[in-house]
Amino acid sequence: MKGTVYHYRDKNNLECDAVIHLRNGKYGLVEIKIGGHDLIEEGASTLTELSRKIDTDRMNPPSFLMVMTGVGNYAYRRPQDNVLVVPAGCLKD
Repeated sequence: MKGTVYHYRDKNNLECDAVIHLRNGKYGLVEIKIGGHDLIEEGASTLTELSRKIDTDRMNPPSFLMVMTGVGNYAYRRPQDNVLVVPAGCLKD
């Protein structure tokens, strides 16, 4: 896909583990958590907070928000905030 992966942290220590940026200008924000409901909630909260701070008059909103976990058998989209929850095992093949 010829993209680049960055890490983001602002002056208030709000951080995102990975910003996947493609050459066409689209990007996604990813938080990486080992697993468990509380950590997924924490990651989703961080992503939604960060996405609200993006000035969409100056740049496009993120194409996706994703919490990548170390546990689980399937990926899903949370209905309350549209954050994707994706176990690392779902990224293979």
